[in-house]
Amino acid sequence: MSIYENFPGCVFCSVLVPDLFRGNPWSKQKSKEKFEEWRATHPPDRLENDIDTSADWLSHALFEEGAVTKGLGIVGFCFGGGKVIQALARDTKGRYTTGVTFYGTRFDPALAVQIKVPLLLITGDKDPLSPVDVVRQVESQVKGAQARVYKGRGHGFVHMPESVEDDEDAEDAFEATRNWLHDHLLPQ
Repeated sequence: MSIYENFPGCVFCSVLVPDLFRGNPWSKQKSKEKFEEWRATHPPDRLENDIDTSADWLSHALFEEGAVTKGLGIVGFCFGGGKVIQALARDTKGRYTTGVTFYGTRFDPALAVQIKVPLLLITGDKDPLSPVDVVRQVESQVKGAQARVYKGRGHGFVHMPESVEDDEDAEDAFEATRNWLHDHLLPQ
């Protein structure tokens, strides 16, 4: 018997948040001049391995329990948003059904042609780290992709709103994400 059978009519989400920085995250208290030095302590191949290992573990755990989802979704913010693009592009196992990237940074937009699942891209039109032209390029190359560009918003507006308007747009972006995940992960 699956644990899901005990709660008819309810939809459960299992969420796994791997500590990609292994207890050493970036913080605002650190000097910006030290960012690249800090980033070098987290090599890309280790980060990719941690993401793939997490996806393997979660997909195995979910489907052993008879999950109602069609597959895995992956969501990332900023640096993690770029990792979403990379993870979807290298997913040869078909683990992911969809992805959401909030103002993704530090990724090669040419990877978009390798993505085989619908992707929601969220950014602000004033974000120098996630430029609208790059977001639109990715959107045009991924079948089923949708870009949501928020007018007047800069980098991090969803998780660090600086005004009532930022907060309203953040709520809209979170609602769009919830709906996107619902539509792409749950059987209709």
